[in-house]
Amino acid sequence: MNHMCEVCGNVYDKAFEVVMQGASHTFDSFECAIQALAPRCEHCECRIIGHGMEQQGRTFCCAHCASASGVPEMKDRA
Repeated sequence: MNHMCEVCGNVYDKAFEVVMQGASHTFDSFECAIQALAPRCEHCECRIIGHGMEQQGRTFCCAHCASASGVPEMKDRA
């Protein structure tokens, strides 16, 4: 059965579903899923596809971006 990707509109027989926070989403690729669901770094706005870094509801892709945004205590390595 074919399903339509909610990002690009492609109708694809290998589309997949992702459930996030109780909401179901359909995508034809991981690229579209990332565009729709991955958070953005507060500083550089890149998509965070790894663990990222968080402090008090603020999300960053790395310690450099956290530091540039006034959160110097974040470290990339212990």
